[in-house]
Amino acid sequence: MDRRLFLQFVGCGCLSMGVSSCTTVPITDRKQLKLIPESKLNAKAAKIYEKVKEKEKLSKDISKLNEIKDIGKKMEYSISAYFDKSNIPDPTLNFDWEYILIDNKKVKNAWCMPGGKIAVYTGILDITKNTNGLAAVMGHEIAHAVAKHSVERASRNVATNVVLQVTDILSGGKLSTVNRTTGMDTVGLLSQIGLMNPFNRKQETEADYLGLIFSSLSGYDIRETTKIWERMKKARKGKEPPEFMSTHPSSDDRIKKINEWTNEIILNYPPIKI
Repeated sequence: MDRRLFLQFVGCGCLSMGVSSCTTVPITDRKQLKLIPESKLNAKAAKIYEKVKEKEKLSKDISKLNEIKDIGKKMEYSISAYFDKSNIPDPTLNFDWEYILIDNKKVKNAWCMPGGKIAVYTGILDITKNTNGLAAVMGHEIAHAVAKHSVERASRNVATNVVLQVTDILSGGKLSTVNRTTGMDTVGLLSQIGLMNPFNRKQETEADYLGLIFSSLSGYDIRETTKIWERMKKARKGKEPPEFMSTHPSSDDRIKKINEWTNEIILNYPPIKI
């Protein structure tokens, strides 16, 4: 096939696929690409979640687990109520919410899989310190799921791989030659630093913003959030990688943005009464 015709064919195909698969993130209205069915990703996430529960040591601290569940239930209700009140389709409608507390003091983390499967590690509790802090972390992780970030990331990976393969063909294999010459996936690394890392940081910033909103709607004091990142920065002892090499914004950048958003969110997204 003539390269020019091939490019037109692929370009038109990708364009039509992209147009039909473009949606927007709730509240922020950022346009996003969705090529992967959400239901498929949710099903996979549920299976992985079950494996995590089998493999990891679950905490016996029932009091803390109940606190996590209580925060989660308030957010479940507040998020659905907000979208219903705003006449916006509820992005959590098909979620099957579930919460676990993993006994691992070394891991200062929490996550929310597609479909509302949430895990909190006991290590992050040294950073959150209190209920408002824990709500801030959970709000951020839930925001990733509400904004369908995993679906979007998987879709972008597919699209990026297609573009790189097409470019390699049209360049006569020059990208492959670069990789062979350097003995490593140089093109993939440049793509990661130049395309995927900035995109992932954009998602993290969006989750910070939406997480503040969900915490505020659920009645928690979001002014605690900056204190979390100050404690996280202290815990890392200055070992954060340069931002351009990271999938996450720096702690200083996050603190700055959160301070800029806090008063506005408190005013515009007051607690929803349960």
